[in-house]
Amino acid sequence: MFRLFTLLSLLFLNSFACQGGYNSCIAKIQDSKTIHDNSLYIPVKNNRLLIYSKTKPKAKILKYDPFLSLYLVPDPKKFAYPFEVNMRLQLGSAIVTNKRAKEGKILHNQVGLNRLAIYSEKLKTPALITSSCCSLEAIVTSDGVIQKEYIKRFLSKTPSTYADIGIRVKNEKGYVIVKARNPYIKDNLFEKGDCIVAFDGKKVTTASSFMRSVLFSKIGSKHRVRVKRNGKFINFSVVSSKRYGGGAISDTFLEQKGIYFDKTLHIIKLSKQFKSYGMLLGDQLLQVNGVTVKNQEELLQYIEDFKDFSLLLFERNKFQFFVNIK
Repeated sequence: MFRLFTLLSLLFLNSFACQGGYNSCIAKIQDSKTIHDNSLYIPVKNNRLLIYSKTKPKAKILKYDPFLSLYLVPDPKKFAYPFEVNMRLQLGSAIVTNKRAKEGKILHNQVGLNRLAIYSEKLKTPALITSSCCSLEAIVTSDGVIQKEYIKRFLSKTPSTYADIGIRVKNEKGYVIVKARNPYIKDNLFEKGDCIVAFDGKKVTTASSFMRSVLFSKIGSKHRVRVKRNGKFINFSVVSSKRYGGGAISDTFLEQKGIYFDKTLHIIKLSKQFKSYGMLLGDQLLQVNGVTVKNQEELLQYIEDFKDFSLLLFERNKFQFFVNIK
Protein backbone atom coordinates (compact mmCIF):
# COMPACT_ATOMS: atom_id res chain seq x y z
CA MET A 1 0.00 0.00 0.00
CA PHE A 2 2.80 2.40 0.90
CA ARG A 3 4.63 1.53 -2.30
CA LEU A 4 1.51 2.21 -4.36
CA PHE A 5 1.08 5.56 -2.63
CA THR A 6 4.72 6.40 -3.39
CA LEU A 7 4.36 5.48 -7.07
CA LEU A 8 1.17 7.52 -7.39
CA SER A 9 2.88 10.44 -5.69
CA LEU A 10 5.82 10.19 -8.09
CA LEU A 11 3.46 10.02 -11.05
CA PHE A 12 1.89 13.22 -9.83
CA LEU A 13 5.29 14.84 -9.32
CA ASN A 14 6.56 13.70 -12.71
CA SER A 15 3.45 14.91 -14.53
CA PHE A 16 3.24 18.24 -12.79
CA ALA A 17 6.90 18.94 -11.98
CA CYS A 18 6.89 22.25 -13.79
CA GLN A 19 3.85 23.42 -11.84
CA GLY A 20 5.31 22.15 -8.58
CA GLY A 21 8.56 23.94 -9.21
CA TYR A 22 11.71 23.01 -7.37
CA ASN A 23 9.85 21.50 -4.41
CA SER A 24 9.00 18.66 -6.77
CA CYS A 25 12.69 18.26 -7.59
CA ILE A 26 13.59 18.11 -3.89
CA ALA A 27 10.94 15.41 -3.41
CA LYS A 28 12.25 13.47 -6.41
CA ILE A 29 15.81 13.56 -5.04
CA GLN A 30 14.55 12.42 -1.65
CA ASP A 31 12.53 9.49 -3.00
CA SER A 32 15.26 8.31 -5.39
CA LYS A 33 17.90 8.65 -2.65
CA THR A 34 20.08 10.47 -5.15
CA ILE A 35 22.37 12.05 -2.53
CA HIS A 36 24.22 9.98 0.05
CA ASP A 37 27.78 9.32 1.29
CA ASN A 38 29.11 12.49 -0.43
CA SER A 39 28.18 10.95 -3.77
CA LEU A 40 25.36 11.22 -6.31
CA TYR A 41 23.30 8.24 -7.50
CA ILE A 42 21.13 9.76 -10.21
CA PRO A 43 18.52 7.51 -11.84
CA VAL A 44 18.59 7.92 -15.62
CA LYS A 45 16.81 6.14 -18.46
CA ASN A 46 17.18 2.43 -19.26
CA ASN A 47 17.21 1.52 -15.55
CA ARG A 48 20.66 2.88 -14.87
CA LEU A 49 22.31 5.08 -12.29
CA LEU A 50 24.63 7.94 -13.16
CA ILE A 51 27.05 8.09 -10.24
CA TYR A 52 29.38 10.90 -9.27
CA SER A 53 31.84 9.60 -6.69
CA LYS A 54 35.48 10.02 -5.72
CA THR A 55 35.57 6.30 -4.82
CA LYS A 56 34.70 3.27 -6.92
CA PRO A 57 31.08 2.17 -6.32
CA LYS A 58 30.27 -1.39 -5.29
CA ALA A 59 28.30 -2.25 -8.41
CA LYS A 60 28.73 -3.58 -11.93
CA ILE A 61 30.37 -0.69 -13.79
CA LEU A 62 29.04 -0.24 -17.31
CA LYS A 63 31.11 2.85 -18.05
CA TYR A 64 33.63 5.02 -16.21
CA ASP A 65 34.96 8.52 -16.85
CA PRO A 66 38.12 8.91 -14.70
CA PHE A 67 38.48 12.55 -15.69
CA LEU A 68 35.13 13.64 -14.22
CA SER A 69 34.66 10.80 -11.66
CA LEU A 70 31.47 9.60 -13.37
CA TYR A 71 30.18 6.01 -13.37
CA LEU A 72 27.26 4.33 -15.09
CA VAL A 73 25.85 1.25 -13.32
CA PRO A 74 22.57 -0.72 -13.37
CA ASP A 75 19.79 0.61 -11.15
CA PRO A 76 18.66 -2.34 -9.02
CA LYS A 77 15.56 -0.44 -7.83
CA LYS A 78 14.58 0.65 -11.37
CA PHE A 79 13.37 4.06 -10.31
CA ALA A 80 10.18 4.78 -12.24
CA TYR A 81 10.82 8.43 -13.11
CA PRO A 82 14.49 8.94 -14.05
CA PHE A 83 16.13 12.30 -14.56
CA GLU A 84 16.29 13.49 -18.15
CA VAL A 85 19.22 15.48 -19.50
CA ASN A 86 17.38 18.12 -21.48
CA MET A 87 19.60 19.85 -24.04
CA ARG A 88 17.00 22.51 -24.83
CA LEU A 89 17.58 26.00 -23.45
CA GLN A 90 15.94 26.44 -20.05
CA LEU A 91 14.46 29.70 -18.79
CA GLY A 92 15.73 29.11 -15.27
CA SER A 93 17.54 26.68 -13.02
CA ALA A 94 18.29 26.00 -9.37
CA ILE A 95 20.87 24.16 -7.33
CA VAL A 96 18.92 21.41 -5.56
CA THR A 97 19.65 19.00 -2.71
CA ASN A 98 17.35 16.65 -0.80
CA LYS A 99 16.53 19.54 1.54
CA ARG A 100 16.73 22.86 -0.29
CA ALA A 101 16.69 24.59 -3.66
CA LYS A 102 18.13 27.99 -4.59
CA GLU A 103 17.49 29.55 -7.97
CA GLY A 104 20.50 30.96 -9.80
CA LYS A 105 22.49 30.76 -12.98
CA ILE A 106 25.80 29.61 -14.45
CA LEU A 107 28.29 32.45 -14.04
CA HIS A 108 31.17 30.84 -15.94
CA ASN A 109 30.89 27.89 -18.30
CA GLN A 110 33.03 24.77 -18.00
CA VAL A 111 36.31 25.10 -19.92
CA GLY A 112 37.31 21.56 -20.78
CA LEU A 113 38.19 19.13 -18.02
CA ASN A 114 40.27 21.40 -15.79
CA ARG A 115 38.02 24.44 -15.30
CA LEU A 116 34.60 23.32 -14.15
CA ALA A 117 31.69 25.74 -14.34
CA ILE A 118 30.72 28.15 -11.55
CA TYR A 119 27.15 28.58 -10.32
CA SER A 120 25.85 31.76 -8.70
CA GLU A 121 24.34 30.04 -5.64
CA LYS A 122 25.87 27.71 -3.05
CA LEU A 123 24.52 24.70 -1.19
CA LYS A 124 26.16 21.68 0.39
CA THR A 125 27.81 19.52 -2.27
CA PRO A 126 27.33 17.25 -4.06
CA ALA A 127 24.08 18.55 -5.53
CA LEU A 128 22.14 18.79 -8.76
CA ILE A 129 21.28 21.75 -10.94
CA THR A 130 17.85 21.23 -12.46
CA SER A 131 15.18 23.09 -14.36
CA SER A 132 11.80 23.69 -12.71
CA CYS A 133 10.65 20.58 -14.62
CA CYS A 134 13.41 18.60 -12.86
CA SER A 135 15.49 17.98 -15.97
CA LEU A 136 19.17 17.51 -15.12
CA GLU A 137 21.15 20.60 -16.09
CA ALA A 138 24.44 19.94 -14.26
CA ILE A 139 26.16 18.16 -11.39
CA VAL A 140 27.62 20.26 -8.57
CA THR A 141 30.82 18.92 -6.99
CA SER A 142 33.27 20.33 -4.47
CA ASP A 143 35.56 21.12 -7.43
CA GLY A 144 32.94 22.91 -9.51
CA VAL A 145 30.02 22.23 -11.84
CA ILE A 146 29.97 19.52 -14.52
CA GLN A 147 27.67 20.85 -17.22
CA LYS A 148 25.05 18.88 -19.12
CA GLU A 149 26.98 18.70 -22.40
CA TYR A 150 29.58 16.51 -20.67
CA ILE A 151 26.91 14.48 -18.86
CA LYS A 152 24.97 13.89 -22.08
CA ARG A 153 28.10 12.74 -23.88
CA PHE A 154 29.00 10.36 -21.07
CA LEU A 155 25.53 8.81 -21.17
CA SER A 156 25.67 8.37 -24.94
CA LYS A 157 27.19 5.42 -26.75
CA THR A 158 30.51 7.16 -27.25
CA PRO A 159 33.48 5.81 -25.23
CA SER A 160 34.67 7.59 -22.09
CA THR A 161 37.69 9.08 -23.81
CA TYR A 162 38.54 12.59 -24.94
CA ALA A 163 40.58 14.02 -27.79
CA ASP A 164 43.52 16.41 -27.52
CA ILE A 165 45.33 18.70 -29.97
CA GLY A 166 48.19 19.55 -27.61
CA ILE A 167 47.10 22.84 -26.04
CA ARG A 168 45.31 24.29 -23.03
CA VAL A 169 43.46 27.56 -23.52
CA LYS A 170 41.91 30.42 -21.59
CA ASN A 171 39.56 33.34 -22.20
CA GLU A 172 41.42 36.63 -22.25
CA LYS A 173 39.86 39.99 -23.13
CA GLY A 174 37.28 38.41 -25.42
CA TYR A 175 39.73 36.06 -27.15
CA VAL A 176 40.72 32.41 -26.77
CA ILE A 177 44.44 32.23 -26.00
CA VAL A 178 46.82 29.26 -25.82
CA LYS A 179 48.19 29.22 -22.27
CA ALA A 180 50.18 25.97 -22.51
CA ARG A 181 51.52 23.76 -25.30
CA ASN A 182 52.29 20.05 -25.10
CA PRO A 183 55.98 19.56 -26.02
CA TYR A 184 55.59 15.78 -26.31
CA ILE A 185 53.19 15.85 -29.26
CA LYS A 186 55.30 15.47 -32.38
CA ASP A 187 55.36 18.52 -34.67
CA ASN A 188 53.04 20.54 -32.43
CA LEU A 189 52.49 23.70 -34.49
CA PHE A 190 50.88 25.77 -31.73
CA GLU A 191 52.80 28.31 -29.67
CA LYS A 192 52.00 29.73 -26.25
CA GLY A 193 50.15 33.03 -26.73
CA ASP A 194 48.47 32.05 -30.01
CA CYS A 195 44.97 33.50 -30.42
CA ILE A 196 42.61 30.80 -31.72
CA VAL A 197 40.54 32.45 -34.46
CA ALA A 198 38.77 29.51 -36.12
CA PHE A 199 38.43 25.75 -35.77
CA ASP A 200 37.21 23.67 -38.71
CA GLY A 201 36.03 26.83 -40.45
CA LYS A 202 33.92 28.06 -37.51
CA LYS A 203 34.75 31.22 -35.60
CA VAL A 204 36.05 30.59 -32.09
CA THR A 205 34.49 32.92 -29.52
CA THR A 206 34.81 31.17 -26.15
CA ALA A 207 37.25 28.74 -24.57
CA SER A 208 34.36 26.60 -23.30
CA SER A 209 32.82 25.90 -26.73
CA PHE A 210 36.24 25.50 -28.35
CA MET A 211 37.36 22.91 -25.81
CA ARG A 212 34.14 20.95 -26.24
CA SER A 213 34.77 20.84 -29.99
CA VAL A 214 38.28 19.50 -29.37
CA LEU A 215 37.50 17.08 -26.56
CA PHE A 216 34.41 15.61 -28.22
CA SER A 217 36.08 15.11 -31.60
CA LYS A 218 37.09 11.65 -32.82
CA ILE A 219 40.60 10.60 -31.87
CA GLY A 220 42.70 10.58 -35.03
CA SER A 221 40.48 13.10 -36.84
CA LYS A 222 42.03 15.96 -38.81
CA HIS A 223 41.12 19.60 -38.12
CA ARG A 224 41.77 22.98 -39.69
CA VAL A 225 42.96 25.73 -37.34
CA ARG A 226 43.43 29.45 -37.86
CA VAL A 227 45.44 31.41 -35.31
CA LYS A 228 46.72 34.95 -34.93
CA ARG A 229 50.39 35.10 -33.91
CA ASN A 230 52.44 38.27 -33.64
CA GLY A 231 49.87 40.19 -35.66
CA LYS A 232 49.76 37.64 -38.51
CA PHE A 233 47.14 35.02 -39.36
CA ILE A 234 48.41 31.46 -39.77
CA ASN A 235 46.48 28.42 -41.04
CA PHE A 236 47.49 24.82 -40.40
CA SER A 237 46.06 21.35 -39.84
CA VAL A 238 46.22 19.23 -36.69
CA VAL A 239 45.33 15.64 -35.91
CA SER A 240 43.62 14.92 -32.60
CA SER A 241 45.27 12.40 -30.28
CA LYS A 242 44.16 10.76 -27.05
CA ARG A 243 43.81 12.96 -23.96
CA TYR A 244 45.72 11.61 -20.95
CA GLY A 245 45.22 14.19 -18.20
CA GLY A 246 42.67 16.60 -16.81
CA GLY A 247 39.92 16.88 -14.25
CA ALA A 248 40.44 14.32 -11.47
CA ILE A 249 43.62 13.17 -13.24
CA SER A 250 46.76 15.29 -13.09
CA ASP A 251 47.28 17.37 -16.21
CA THR A 252 50.92 18.35 -16.69
CA PHE A 253 51.53 16.83 -20.18
CA LEU A 254 53.82 14.27 -18.49
CA GLU A 255 50.79 11.97 -18.28
CA GLN A 256 51.35 11.27 -21.98
CA LYS A 257 54.69 9.79 -20.91
CA GLY A 258 53.10 7.79 -18.12
CA ILE A 259 53.87 9.98 -15.08
CA TYR A 260 50.95 11.05 -12.88
CA PHE A 261 51.06 13.40 -9.88
CA ASP A 262 49.00 14.41 -6.88
CA LYS A 263 48.36 18.08 -6.10
CA THR A 264 51.77 18.49 -4.41
CA LEU A 265 53.61 16.84 -7.33
CA HIS A 266 54.30 13.49 -5.68
CA ILE A 267 54.22 10.64 -8.20
CA ILE A 268 51.07 8.53 -7.71
CA LYS A 269 51.21 6.47 -10.91
CA LEU A 270 54.15 5.48 -13.09
CA SER A 271 54.37 3.49 -16.31
CA LYS A 272 56.74 0.52 -16.47
CA GLN A 273 59.12 2.29 -18.88
CA PHE A 274 60.36 4.59 -16.09
CA LYS A 275 61.63 1.84 -13.82
CA SER A 276 64.97 2.09 -15.60
CA TYR A 277 65.05 5.83 -14.78
CA GLY A 278 65.18 5.07 -11.05
CA MET A 279 61.86 6.81 -10.38
CA LEU A 280 59.48 5.47 -7.73
CA LEU A 281 55.97 6.17 -6.49
CA GLY A 282 56.10 8.94 -3.88
CA ASP A 283 59.02 10.83 -5.46
CA GLN A 284 58.31 14.56 -5.42
CA LEU A 285 59.02 16.81 -8.38
CA LEU A 286 60.83 20.02 -7.35
CA GLN A 287 61.96 21.64 -10.60
CA VAL A 288 61.33 21.47 -14.33
CA ASN A 289 63.97 22.86 -16.67
CA GLY A 290 65.63 24.70 -13.79
CA VAL A 291 62.44 26.38 -12.54
CA THR A 292 60.98 25.50 -9.13
CA VAL A 293 57.38 24.29 -9.36
CA LYS A 294 54.96 23.74 -6.49
CA ASN A 295 51.79 22.56 -8.22
CA GLN A 296 50.44 21.18 -11.49
CA GLU A 297 49.55 24.60 -12.87
CA GLU A 298 53.14 25.84 -12.51
CA LEU A 299 54.50 22.62 -14.00
CA LEU A 300 52.19 23.00 -17.00
CA GLN A 301 53.42 26.56 -17.44
CA TYR A 302 57.13 25.72 -17.64
CA ILE A 303 57.20 22.18 -19.08
CA GLU A 304 57.57 23.36 -22.69
CA ASP A 305 60.61 25.59 -22.17
CA PHE A 306 62.84 22.94 -23.76
CA LYS A 307 61.37 21.32 -26.88
CA ASP A 308 63.83 18.41 -27.18
CA PHE A 309 63.73 17.25 -23.56
CA SER A 310 62.53 18.18 -20.09
CA LEU A 311 64.99 18.19 -17.19
CA LEU A 312 63.17 17.17 -14.02
CA LEU A 313 64.54 17.42 -10.47
CA PHE A 314 63.02 14.94 -8.00
CA GLU A 315 63.45 14.38 -4.28
CA ARG A 316 63.17 11.13 -2.29
CA ASN A 317 63.90 11.01 1.43
CA LYS A 318 65.91 14.27 1.15
CA PHE A 319 67.95 12.82 -1.74
CA GLN A 320 67.67 14.80 -4.98
CA PHE A 321 68.22 13.48 -8.51
CA PHE A 322 67.67 14.58 -12.11
CA VAL A 323 65.72 12.79 -14.85
CA ASN A 324 65.71 13.72 -18.55
CA ILE A 325 62.41 13.12 -20.34
CA LYS A 326 62.57 13.24 -24.14
